[in-house]
Amino acid sequence: MSIEIKMPALSPTMEEGTLAKWLVKEGDTVKSGDLMAEIETDKATMEFEAVDEGVIGKILVAEGTDGVKVGTTIAVLLEEGESAGAAPAPAPKAAAPSSPLPAGEGGAPKGATGEGDKPATAPASASPSPSPSPSPSPSPSPSPSPSAAEAAPPSPAGRGEERVKASPLARRIAAEKGVELSALEGSGPNGRIVKADVEGARPGAAPAAKPAAAAPAAAAPVAAAAPKAVPIPDIPHTAEKLSNIRKVIARRLTESKQTVPHIYLTVDIRLDKLLKLRTEFNAALEPRGVKLSVNDLLIKALAVSLIQVPKCNVMFTPDQLISFQRADISVAVSTPSGLITPIIADANSKGLAAISEQMKDLAARARDNKLKPEEYQGGTASLSNMGMFGIKQFEAVINPPQGMIMAIGAGEKRPWVIDDALGVATIMSATGSFDHRAIDGADGAQLMQAFKALVENPLGMVA
Repeated sequence: MSIEIKMPALSPTMEEGTLAKWLVKEGDTVKSGDLMAEIETDKATMEFEAVDEGVIGKILVAEGTDGVKVGTTIAVLLEEGESAGAAPAPAPKAAAPSSPLPAGEGGAPKGATGEGDKPATAPASASPSPSPSPSPSPSPSPSPSPSAAEAAPPSPAGRGEERVKASPLARRIAAEKGVELSALEGSGPNGRIVKADVEGARPGAAPAAKPAAAAPAAAAPVAAAAPKAVPIPDIPHTAEKLSNIRKVIARRLTESKQTVPHIYLTVDIRLDKLLKLRTEFNAALEPRGVKLSVNDLLIKALAVSLIQVPKCNVMFTPDQLISFQRADISVAVSTPSGLITPIIADANSKGLAAISEQMKDLAARARDNKLKPEEYQGGTASLSNMGMFGIKQFEAVINPPQGMIMAIGAGEKRPWVIDDALGVATIMSATGSFDHRAIDGADGAQLMQAFKALVENPLGMVA
C-alpha cells in the first residue's frame, strides 16, 4: 500500500516551511535513513530522512515551493510491487474553515521557545534529521488541539460567502475574547489571520464593511488591524521576497517590544585586565589550536553573573516565574538569512577553551543554516556583541521568554581615573535589557555590577 509523505513539523513553532530542494526524484528507491529533501524552517535548513523503504512514486510539491503547511502531502512512496498508477491521489482538503493541524504562532531567537502549537500527528513515513530534543530550558506548554469551537465556521457577515482564513490558535483566542474574525485583516500568509492579529483586537468589533458600503458611524474600530500595503516610491529598486527566517524575526521582535516592558541599565567597564589575561591564555592554548576571543570571555562572565544573581536568571510566564539552576547563554550570530542565537549550554560550568571551540562550531553551522533545533531553542539569557562594528553602545531587544539580554559595545581608549589620577584605559559600555515583569531594577543593577566586577577582575570567572 502506498504511503503519503507529509510536510513535517521540524520545530515547535513551525506552521509552514519551504521545500528548498528534493534530493530524490520519481522512480528512485529509498530506504530508512536516506536523505529525501532539504526543508527551510523558521530558523534553519534541515535535511529530511526517509523512515520506510520503497520507491518514490510521485512528487506532489515542487522544490522551491514556500508556504507549505505542516501535514501537507508532499510525495507518495510506493511499496514493493506497486506501480506509479496505483498511487492514490492526495485526499482533497476539506472545506472546513480551519486546518486539521494546530498552527504555532510563536517564533527564537526567538530565541526561541516553544510558543506555538505542535502538529496533532507526526508524519507516517518520514522524520526530520536530526530529531529535535527537548529545549535546555522549560518552555510554555503548547496550546491544546483545536476544539469544536475553534473549528466552527466564522460568521460571513461583511464578507459574503467568503471563508475567513485563520489559524486554529487565532480562532480559539478570538472565541475566548469574543472577537469577530471577519472584522480583522490577516497579516499571515495569503492574508491568514494569526495570533498577533487577534490578541490586540477589541471584543465585539464590527465586521469589515464591503468596499461599496459606508461604514456605520458607531462601528467600533479595530485596535490591531494589520498594516496596510505600503506604496512603493517610483524609484529604481529591487524587491526580495521575505524568507521564513526574516518573517519570524520580524514577528518575534515586534511581539517582544509590544508585550515585554523593557528596562535598560548601562555600565562602563575597564577591559585592560581581561585583555591581558586573554593574551596569556592564548599563548598557553596555542599548542592546542585554541584562540580565545573577547566574546568567549564575556559569555563566561555573563553566565557566572547569572548564577551569582539568580533573580535575573529567570523566565516570566502568565502565572509563574521560572528560576533556572544553570546559565544557558544564547549568543546572537548574524547570518545571510538573518539573526540566530545558538546556545552555549551550562556556560557557567564550562571552561573557556570549551566555550571557544563550541562557539566557533555553532557560529559556522549557523551561517550555513545547519543548526539542530535544540542548538538554538531555549537559553536562559542572551548576549549580543556589536563591538566589532565599532558600535559604542546600544539597547538590545529581549528574546522572549528569556528575562534579559546583554548588549556589548566596542572597547576603546578613553580618559579614566586610575588611582586618583587621570589616565587612559580601554573601556567598554555594556547595556542590560531586562523584562521588568520578572526582574526589578535593583536586581538588574546587581547583575550589571556582578558582570562589571568579573570582567574587570577576570580571574574570578575561572577560579
